[in-house]
Order: sequence, then structure tokens, then C-alpha cells
Amino acid sequence: MATTSFHHPLLPNVHNDDKLAIHIPNSAHQVSNDSWFQVGVVLSTGINSAFALGYAGLIMVPLGWVGGVVGLILSSAISLYASTLIAKLHEYGGRRHIRYRDLAGFMYGQTAYSLVWASQYANLFLINTGYVILGGQALKAFYVLFRDDHQMKLPHFIAVAGLACVLFAIAIPHLSALRIWLGFSTFFSLVYICIVIALSLKDGLEAPPRDYSIPGTKNSKTWATIGAAANLVFAYNTGMLPEIQATVKEPVVNNMIKALNFQFTLGVIPMHAVTYIGYWAYGSSASSYLLNNVSGPIWLKGMANIAAFLQAIIALHIFASPTYEFLDTKYGVTGSALACKNLAFRIIVRGGYIAITAFLSALLPFLGDFMNLAGAISTFPLTFILPNHMYIVAKRKKLSFLKKSWHWLNIIFFSCIAVAAFVAALRFITVDSKTYHVFADL
Repeated sequence: MATTSFHHPLLPNVHNDDKLAIHIPNSAHQVSNDSWFQVGVVLSTGINSAFALGYAGLIMVPLGWVGGVVGLILSSAISLYASTLIAKLHEYGGRRHIRYRDLAGFMYGQTAYSLVWASQYANLFLINTGYVILGGQALKAFYVLFRDDHQMKLPHFIAVAGLACVLFAIAIPHLSALRIWLGFSTFFSLVYICIVIALSLKDGLEAPPRDYSIPGTKNSKTWATIGAAANLVFAYNTGMLPEIQATVKEPVVNNMIKALNFQFTLGVIPMHAVTYIGYWAYGSSASSYLLNNVSGPIWLKGMANIAAFLQAIIALHIFASPTYEFLDTKYGVTGSALACKNLAFRIIVRGGYIAITAFLSALLPFLGDFMNLAGAISTFPLTFILPNHMYIVAKRKKLSFLKKSWHWLNIIFFSCIAVAAFVAALRFITVDSKTYHVFADL
């Protein structure tokens, strides 16, 4: 399928201010092509990815029933609010901003453009690293159901997961081309979520009373709580909302708000269900991958693990799409996706990107730590801090003192949380790096 470029007729692709000019390139990928429902499914895919199988252990265990439930609900509401702010700015200044960095550059200048570019791509790289680890863990869990001989270790399965991601990246040229694969992704999500819920309910009904106390010393509980706060943000947010909004049809703001409402109503139900039921069934022993907790027929657990593996491949492609779009646009990839030169480009460039991702995943396969780090260094700033400040800048003449104060309170609060979460994430990675050797078989 041929790609199209987007250029708003109202403004040229250079934003000028007093001191600098920022070049905004046209996109080599499709723009304004998808319905709000398809975009809502894309957003929900991230929420209900196999990462959701870890929230019972990574959020509920360190926070407990009250903190975990309240935290998930509040994070959902705040994330919807912040996402709506950024969605409303998509056409700020009379033009569409199809990349987060374009909007930042248009509003603040070259420095902000570069900082947002670096922060966003670091965030997406860490998320993709997590998906490769997740895919490897799912494959390993499937393997040990049938052959627990330790001949194949986690790094081997991560390599296989990386290869599968490369093949998918070559086959699917851009985000809008996912189409039917979003249906498969939803199906895979329902498979592993329904299986985990069913087996967790069975285990919970048959098990003796569980221990729901928060484990650890006072010091470790504090760090774990901060890390869980980063995971609360990670659970709902992508850090690439303008890039996803770029694919939606006109009217882009209204349709994106419809997609967000779908994401944060129907879209979050499976994730909440598997998180609460998993914690209810296993208490403080819930792991970062619930399929390691459940007991039941081998064939059923095997099906859930394969579904988690396949869904991780599709989810990674969504979060890698801004990187692919940047590379395709930078190197002028146009024309048919099946053209030999375009196929060769995807094989070499996307294959190289995922190879680096898979290598880092195998080197330091600490999934929960990467979720903490991604939430701290990028998801907090891109999801909560920057949207509130952008909204102040865009609406400064229309906002009352009370509304401005509310947005500044959000900026200050989430900045403090982001710093604390970053320190906690580094601590977790340092501790785990000392506990486990590189290329560990976790």
C-alpha cells in the first residue's frame, strides 16, 4: 500500500521565531486514515498487553488492596485528563502536529524539540526492550511446561522473540497497516487474560487464606511504593499520543477524544480484572508474570503463553512505529511497501534496531525494573508534566488563576514523583545487577 505525506496548507513546514527555524518534515507514513474506533483499539492494545499480567505483582503487592485499587483508579482518571489535554493541542496554531516533538518545537523552540525527541525515543526504546523480555519470558514459560531441562535459557528465548519482531516489522510498513492485526491482538489479549482469570479464580477458591501484607522492611517498602507509582503511570500511557492521533480521521480532536474515552472505559476493564483477581488469588506471592503462578491444564497454560508471546510482537510494533516513521522519513522511503528497496531498507534498519533492543533485553532481563525506569524518565514528563505546561502556554489568556494554579500543581507534583521514581528505578537495576549476572536466566 502506498504511503501518503501530510502537509497542512495553512503553514509551511518551518516554524520561525525570533532566533531559530525548526524544520518539520512531512511523514513517509499514512496520516488521517483510521477511524476513532481503530485508534481506540490501538490505545487499548497497550493497556491490555501481556504487561498486564504483571501488575498484580508489580503494583498490588507493594501497595496492598487499598493503595493498589485507589492508585489504579486515580491513575486512570488522571491519565485520561492529561491525554485529553495533549489531544486538544493537536491542531494548536492552525496546523496539525503529528509528532510530539513537532508540537514541543512549535511551542517552545529547538531545545524543547530536541529534548522531547530524546526523551520520547528513550521511553519507547525502554518499552520495546520490555516487550522483547516479555516475549522471551512467555516463550520460556511455554517451553518449561513440556521440557524443564534447562538446555534453553531466557537469553535464547529473547533472541527468538527478537527475530519474530524483526519479521513482523518487515511485513507491516506503518501503524495504519496493522488493521486486521489489531483484531488478532485483541483476540490474543482476551485469550491469556481469560485463561489467567479462570485459573486464578480456581486457585483462589481452592487455596487457604492468603497473606496480603506488604512485604519487606520499612526502607524497601518505601522504594517499592515509589517504583509502583511509576508502574501506575506506565500501565495507562504511551508517551506517543500525537503520533497515534496523527492516524485518526478528521475531525482529529473529537475523534481522538472518542478513542480516549473508549480506552479508559471499556479498554481498561480486562487489565483491572486480571490485576485484582490475580492479587486476590495469590496475595503477596503474586509474581511479575501471573502465568508463573497459575496451576491448571498444561495445554491451557501453553495456549496463554503463546498468546502472550504473539501479542507482545504486535504491541512492540505499535511502540516502535514512531522510530520507524522517523527513519523512513529521514531516508525518504516512499512508494510501495513491497518495492525491493523498501523491503531491503526495513530488513536492514528495523532489523538492526530490534537486534540492539534484543541484545540489551538479554543482557539485563529485569522486566519490572525497565517498566519503572520507562515510567520515571519519560512517561511522567511526557504524560503529565509537559501536557499541563503546554496547556498553560496555549490557553494562558483564557485560563483563570485557579485553573493555572491547578495545572502548576500537577507540574510540580509529578516532577517530584518522576525524580523519586527515577532514583528508585536506578536502585532496583543496581541491586538486581549485583544479584544476577548478565544474560541471566530468570
